[in-house]
Amino acid sequence: MPDDLGLRAVCLDIDDTLVDFSAAGRRALAAMIGRDDMWPVWERLTELHVARVVADRLDYASMHRQRTKSFLDELGVAVSDEDAARFERRRAALVQCHWDVYGDVLPCLEWLRAAGIALAAVTNASGAHQRKKLDTLGLSRYFGHVAIAGEVGAAKPDPLIFHSACAALGCDPAEAVHVGDKLEADAAGAVRAGLGGVWLDRHGRCESDRDTDVQVISGLDELPSVLVADLGRAGVPVPR
Repeated sequence: MPDDLGLRAVCLDIDDTLVDFSAAGRRALAAMIGRDDMWPVWERLTELHVARVVADRLDYASMHRQRTKSFLDELGVAVSDEDAARFERRRAALVQCHWDVYGDVLPCLEWLRAAGIALAAVTNASGAHQRKKLDTLGLSRYFGHVAIAGEVGAAKPDPLIFHSACAALGCDPAEAVHVGDKLEADAAGAVRAGLGGVWLDRHGRCESDRDTDVQVISGLDELPSVLVADLGRAGVPVPR
């Protein structure tokens, strides 16, 4: 953790950090195709297509259609652009029905706000979808800024997206910590960008040879203790 300046800001990933998105996405996809074994393929294709959006080679609407066509092609089904768009609309509606905020999120956000710490959400996903998600789930009010990879022109773990969030919150990277569920894209990427990095390992994937510059927590209920113990500068007591 950076220790030369006071902690002024915390950045948080959204999907699978604040919102149980993978579970919702997996259930929706299984309902659409009648099987539950293709989620890894969907995730892989999503990463490939989002990278094209960040590189300014696709807009999000086109990305969604092309990702769906690529995915269905993996199943041996060829569809038109219109059919792909229809599939995506139905899938997205099902995902939204299953959105759920983890139980440790609101107490953590309330503590951070009470401590006077500025908050930013930092995401590689679509800005329209993520802002709608935050609004629908009542989370928008906690965040002073939402950094979207496609709008910034860089995706995590590129330092630019972390630096853009810090600039929007008016702090130096060394005054900020980023928390997310992906070790490389979130925690390690933040450390390389000069922020503190916290890996939210909800599923116990931590290995002994992990990056020692990265803090590991199993839930956001542990974050206040980490910030107080390792940074020692939060303004309110750790909840017990």
